[in-house]
Amino acid sequence: MGDHYFTADPSAPSRPGSVRLHTGGVQLTLATDSGVFSNGRVDRGTKVLLDTAPMPPARGPLLDVGCGYGPIALTLAARRRRLPIWAVDLNSRGLGLTRDNAATAGLGNVTACHPDEVPDDLTFAGIYSNPPIRSGKPALHALLLHWLPRLQPDGRAYLVVAKNLGSDSLQRWLAGAGWPTERLASEKGYRVLEVSPPRS
Repeated sequence: MGDHYFTADPSAPSRPGSVRLHTGGVQLTLATDSGVFSNGRVDRGTKVLLDTAPMPPARGPLLDVGCGYGPIALTLAARRRRLPIWAVDLNSRGLGLTRDNAATAGLGNVTACHPDEVPDDLTFAGIYSNPPIRSGKPALHALLLHWLPRLQPDGRAYLVVAKNLGSDSLQRWLAGAGWPTERLASEKGYRVLEVSPPRS
């Protein structure tokens, strides 16, 4: 079995590369490597998310779940340099790349770490994710149910999911689990879902 992008310690030999990201006035050159999600290009779903998802209505920390080499986290950090941006991933190679890319870009407001290293009492104004759909539904649902309760009362989560990988069924599942979810955008075969905290 080869590595998956959600493997904690990729065994694939290192093959460094780089990609260029342009979105909403942000231009970044990001280092990539083998064993990390979409290492050869900016993933189309990630680009759709960054092009369409707004900043959340609340001011406060933002979270990138499954950061990979950091395109989402670093874009958020560039757009909101005064806000703390947390980037989490199980993939140690991806976390190292995110830290290096943040340093290269001069973005000192990014903290890239393992999920267990996020303080338990920290809540977020916004959560952004191109989630690991291919990890399977049980793992995906567990991931979302771990992080969504960390939303602040007026915060929002933005998820991008390919239509052919179950975006509509995920939207129904989230709503059924008590998380009001709307389709914010549909572009290039991807849906961007906006998730709100449960209504009191």
